[in-house]
Formats: sequence, structure tokens, C-alpha cells
Amino acid sequence: MRTAVRGYAESDQKEFSKDSVGILQKACTDLSYLMERGYKIKGASVFVGNHYMLSERQRLSLVRTCSSKEDILLRRQKERTRLPKGETVCMDGFNTIITLEVALSLGLLLDCADGTIRDMAGLRGTYRIIDKTEIAVSLLLNELKEEEIAKAEIYLDSPVSNSGRLKQLIMEMGKEYPFTIEVFVIPDVDRVLETKENVITSDAIILNRCKSYYNMTRKIIRDKIPDAFVVRLYP
Repeated sequence: MRTAVRGYAESDQKEFSKDSVGILQKACTDLSYLMERGYKIKGASVFVGNHYMLSERQRLSLVRTCSSKEDILLRRQKERTRLPKGETVCMDGFNTIITLEVALSLGLLLDCADGTIRDMAGLRGTYRIIDKTEIAVSLLLNELKEEEIAKAEIYLDSPVSNSGRLKQLIMEMGKEYPFTIEVFVIPDVDRVLETKENVITSDAIILNRCKSYYNMTRKIIRDKIPDAFVVRLYP
């Protein structure tokens, strides 16, 4: 298994330095202002990005950080502070595991306006198991054990490379845990999770449509990866 980092860019230390974050926080405030007045985030982020002369990665960080007040309220109403014992959780596998891999790699993470933590890794249909993967899977399985769930349904996108290998890894590691684990490799994870309760993801569209969710990734990073590189851009 190769040693690698996930979600790292050489420019991050400069583009997300203390001084740069100060500028990005102003840009985030402006973008949120425009969104509350009916502007679509795509067009508004271009306008704000041009105004502050932001890089493409900085612009993407604004889009991933900001949400409308309506969406934030909707997501918070659905959030569970704890998972009820003996229930089933439904996990967005790549979304959760990659974010933890980025945290373990000290790659850039965003503390977002809706309370989730999102990465900047970008999947784009390609995924490789790295030396951080087993640690990430162990962290999430241990967390589920502490929550005393009955079953974990983990969904992986079949169009993404190595989804089958990741399923095998999860199933092998999961043999040691006292709850049932099922891993589904399917074409459209989002559509399935949108109908579920106790969803674990930071995907904005799923959060808007699912019945309830648990912000587990944030809890793991806060409690188990305290040196993670997390940047907060919203006020």
C-alpha cells in the first residue's frame, strides 16, 4: 500500500494562510449576502471571486463553505445529536472516508456554514486506497461501535475506480465489530441516501433531501484528529 496524502495542494499554505483567510472571510460574507438576495451561488461566486482576485481553489472553497440560510435551517432541523441505540445508519462511503483521509493527511478541510466539514479533494471518478484508508475506516467503525448501532449500510459509487477493493477492505475490517455491516456498490448513491434516515454524509444535496442525518465526520475529526488542517471562512 502506497504512502500518500489526500487533498493536499502546495498552494494551500499561502492561499489559506492567516492573511488569506481574512480576505476569504470577507468574500464569504459577500457571497452569503448575494445568495440571500436571490443570486445563484455559481454566478455570485464568480462575481465575488473576481472582485477579490481569488484563485480557482479559493473560489471552490467559498462554494463548498456557503449555504443559504434556508438550507442551513433545513439541515439543522434534520440533524441528530446522537444516533439512537440499535438503529441502522446509512453512510455515504466515499464522502466520509475521503474526508477522514484528508484529515489524516493534514490536507485542507473546510468548517462550513451548515456545521459540516468538507474536503477539497475532488473525486472525479478516480480513487486509490492509500495508507490512511485503513485508519479512516477504523475510526468510523469505532465511532459506530460507540454509538451502539445495530447495522451499518455503507454505499459506494460503482463508477468510481477501486470501489470494489474498498468494499472488500471494509468488509474484512468489519468482521471484528458487533454490528452488521453491508456494503453496496451502486450507480447512484445520492438517490438512495436521499430516502434514508440516520444518513452520514456532508453532501449538500443529500442533506437537503434525506430524512435525518448524523454529523459523524465532524465528531471524529474533533475528537480523534485534533491536528487536522481545518479552515473556517464564514463569520
